Amino acid sequence: MITVIGGSGFIGTNLANKLNQAGKDFIIIDRVESRVWPEKTLQADIRYPDTFTHLISEGSVIVNLAAVHRDDVRPRSLYDENNVDGARHVCNAARVRNCKTIIFTSSVAVYGFAPPNTGEAGKINYFNDYGRTKWAAEKIYRSWYEEDPENRTLVVIRPTVVFGKQNRGNVYNLLEYIASGKFYMVGSGKNKKSMAYVENVAAFLDFAADNFSPGYYLYNFVDKPDMDMETLVSRVRTELNISPKNNLRIPYAAGYAVGLFYDVLSLITGKTFPISSIRIKKFCATTQFDTSITETGFVPPFTIEEGLSRTLTYEFKEHHPDHEPFYTE
Repeated sequence: MITVIGGSGFIGTNLANKLNQAGKDFIIIDRVESRVWPEKTLQADIRYPDTFTHLISEGSVIVNLAAVHRDDVRPRSLYDENNVDGARHVCNAARVRNCKTIIFTSSVAVYGFAPPNTGEAGKINYFNDYGRTKWAAEKIYRSWYEEDPENRTLVVIRPTVVFGKQNRGNVYNLLEYIASGKFYMVGSGKNKKSMAYVENVAAFLDFAADNFSPGYYLYNFVDKPDMDMETLVSRVRTELNISPKNNLRIPYAAGYAVGLFYDVLSLITGKTFPISSIRIKKFCATTQFDTSITETGFVPPFTIEEGLSRTLTYEFKEHHPDHEPFYTE
């Protein structure tokens, strides 16, 4: 049995689909009912252990996907309540329910603006509450593992930005902007971006549930090869048969200044805008990570190019009016 905490979201739904295809028994524990798997959902909140501990199947593999992760979360205490206290509550529940394996999705956000090709041994240098609380959660899970290392298995996965169909995060916003034909490149376009296709992430979570003996395992999740922004934009335009209306490039300094303007406007009005200084900085930064996942024998079912093509086809070539999106950062 696999217990998927936070399984009603974007990655969780793809994992549930994968587990079902493989004929594996699973349940979802989430604050909201899964739109795809309502019959598998038990509603509870990891901030309140009394609501979910008893729901975890005895001796099951726990996959914890639950997290607060957007840049604009308010109040900021929600990061600690969900990501840090939630990790503590999940570990306590694992002790009570005699669960020996935990798979935890952390994030490359723990590295901050890291040097290119940062691997799992990279320096922890987070710059926001999301990265800070994910790192704090990792330490809580490691403490749980170290209580009984001969019998417990802990797999920590740090995905880079994850994309796929129905996701309404930053990658989709970029793809939609390019698809509109109104895209302007900010910066040189030579900065490289590591990305991860959601069905590959789900496949590795499924793989991890079956293929690790007791021990502590840490992996970045990245689908190689990395593309620079210019190549990514070109691939999207080619896939969608779009001719750019202009080739204007906006210098980074000018783009960042616009982001700062919207930061001030957000503070004055209390509204959230799609443009901000941190989003401009993220867009223009090289976020390129290395991974040792290949050493596990795992083979992703799709290449990064196939994942991008599948996403573009679903979102911009086909029509799915009844499919609700998942809103993430």
